[in-house]
Amino acid sequence: MAFESLTDKLQNVFKKLRGKGRLTEEDVKVALKEVKMALLEADVNFKVVKQFISTVTERAVGEEVLNGLNPGQMVIKIVNEEMIALMGSETTDIAYQPGQAITVIMMCGLQGAGKTTTTAKLAGKMLKKGKSPLLVACDVYRPAAIEQLRVNAEKVNVAFFSMGDSHSPVDIAKAAIENASKNGHNVVILDTAGRLHVDEDMMEELKRIKENVTVHQTILVVDAMTGQDAVNVASSFNEQIGVDGIILSKMDGDARGGAALSVKAVTGKPILFVGMGEKLADLEQFYPDRMANRILGMGDVLTLIEKAQETLDVDEAKEKEMASRMKKGKFDFNDYLDSMKQMRKMGGLSAILGMMPGMGINKADLEGAVDEKQLKHLEAIVLSMTPKERSNPKLLNPQRKFRIAKGAGVEIAEVNRFIKQFEGMQKMMKQMPGMMKGKRRGRYPFM
Repeated sequence: MAFESLTDKLQNVFKKLRGKGRLTEEDVKVALKEVKMALLEADVNFKVVKQFISTVTERAVGEEVLNGLNPGQMVIKIVNEEMIALMGSETTDIAYQPGQAITVIMMCGLQGAGKTTTTAKLAGKMLKKGKSPLLVACDVYRPAAIEQLRVNAEKVNVAFFSMGDSHSPVDIAKAAIENASKNGHNVVILDTAGRLHVDEDMMEELKRIKENVTVHQTILVVDAMTGQDAVNVASSFNEQIGVDGIILSKMDGDARGGAALSVKAVTGKPILFVGMGEKLADLEQFYPDRMANRILGMGDVLTLIEKAQETLDVDEAKEKEMASRMKKGKFDFNDYLDSMKQMRKMGGLSAILGMMPGMGINKADLEGAVDEKQLKHLEAIVLSMTPKERSNPKLLNPQRKFRIAKGAGVEIAEVNRFIKQFEGMQKMMKQMPGMMKGKRRGRYPFM
């Protein structure tokens, strides 16, 4: 995630605060100086950092905090609260027109920010919420953009409208609204043209669309990886055409993350969503409190649960059957493949652990603890087994193991080690119900 470096630095500062017990005013100021440097290195706007540190300092050096039972924790709590306030305090959603009235949304942004992909992601999210969106190709300068939007609309199962590249964006927008009215669509999303940089022609075109069509929401897509430049772009768009909300794309990339902490404070406009990957499902609602928790290394369990509900194949009957099989120790290699598939849908084990609170895991620790390459090796071993072998691991004699190792491109020792670990896991699952009963009876005081 974009904030990995910032999170690691802030966690180090907080460790020092927690370890001190009593704090002096000087202790707090030294710690906040380190917080200030970490924020600046993350490309957070200088004026925003200055105001943030000033507010936190004023609250943190008060008598109530310094003489409290746990001043270190209190300072961290203040940093968390002010960070939430910085990003907008409350979650903001797109404002739709009442009932079945058509809501017209104009998407804008620079070329390369991921606007067209984000537009399709947004439409897919609306469809899940019961809306009937129509995606409209208004970028008449890049035929590839029209085709990209058409393909993505098909992937998210959303209606698509195009008049090619021989009509003006204004005429296309008007015709699209008529089409939506005839076909029962209650949201029209206009994917407008981008440029490599903010220029007069682009702004004039966007203004013309807004003058000729009633646009209810103007949403700007900015690339989080451009840091402070993203904030400058947002300010420019807001001043010239007026923006209702912002979507930060590429938040999963190797970015410093300063845009998320600066853009609301500088423009006054809320962040609506964040793009967390290349897949069309990778668009998350922006929650300031959850984002602050992630930045400060406190995890984000609510987003993890929501992600699981959205991405996992939840079949109640299948779930009960799996639980029953696990209790009987019948968890086989087919079940293992299913669990790997579901985990990948959620972004992999690293992404899941990164959202867990209290893990005390920074990026460096996580890389050592989770070897995604090794997980792929294990999956290759399972895929090299026959269906019968996956269902009945007892069939795995030395000859079969040798064939599997060859098929997976690994050493026979790695196959043996994995099978041994798998058998141990089966035994543990079989024992778990009894162990839990024993725990209730007080037979296992060490648990």
